[in-house]
Amino acid sequence: MARLMTQFINSYKDLPVYAYQFQNKLRRELRAKSGLLRAREFIMKDLYSFCRDGDEHQKFYELISQAYMKICSRLGIGEITYKTFASGEPFSKFSHEFQAISDIGEDTIFLHEARKLAVNKEVISDEILADLGLNRNDLVEKKAVEVGNIFTFGSRYSEPLGLFFVDEKGIQQPVFMGSYGIGVSRLMGLLAEHFADEHGLVWSAAIAPFKVYLVRLGNNPEVVEAADTTYQQLTSSGVGVIYDDRDERAGEMFTDADLMGIPVRLVISDKTLTNNSCEIKSRTSDESQMVQFSALVESLEKFLQN
Repeated sequence: MARLMTQFINSYKDLPVYAYQFQNKLRRELRAKSGLLRAREFIMKDLYSFCRDGDEHQKFYELISQAYMKICSRLGIGEITYKTFASGEPFSKFSHEFQAISDIGEDTIFLHEARKLAVNKEVISDEILADLGLNRNDLVEKKAVEVGNIFTFGSRYSEPLGLFFVDEKGIQQPVFMGSYGIGVSRLMGLLAEHFADEHGLVWSAAIAPFKVYLVRLGNNPEVVEAADTTYQQLTSSGVGVIYDDRDERAGEMFTDADLMGIPVRLVISDKTLTNNSCEIKSRTSDESQMVQFSALVESLEKFLQN
């Protein structure tokens, strides 16, 4: 990426530059383990920053740190995710990881719950704790999954690769770099493990591949028409729907809906049509309710927000 930027960065007027990179990556593992947490092939989101100096870089670094915590909150793991001090070698004293507490985690961190930060076991020492103003007695040891990381590269890559810019005084300066990653496959694996229950997956509306699992019970023409119309109405409104129109027992279809973890299940049957309604149920609730077709979209929005 740094070599590529030599084609675009020449002057201070060209900075800052922020470049995203999404790609499948391969890891050399003798034996893949931990499911999606440690697969040989995985999807990675990388972001690289190219700044004039350390001050400009640090401002962006903090913005990304805040953005990563906001992402975790939206995914429902904000309360268990901690900004963690880790080794920055050979670039800087520290890098930062975003570690989510989990029994399936491969990392060990020592966290200060009140201050919402942690230190990776790999770097913890009395000197590091003193630098961070932490007392070892206030820390709790936990297993965690690293879902993101941010690094300060400085000029370690830009100088050998010839990535320079000319400042206002005509002096050539090395570009100051940073790197910011999220392991998308790893993150999805953690979410699957963390939110699953005895019935299967539990996806939040923010990341679910579909928002609604629509079950049509029976082949009564009126039921078929109502279910088809509902499917078309929702999809035209931008709502992703899995339409289960199989000739199977209701219990089997409900089991599959739970197994897939789709946030909302809708059922249309002879019974629901007697009240011109459908049955709606959240994946995380044992209770269902009847909703008039005229109020379906509004009711669905409320279910997806919970």
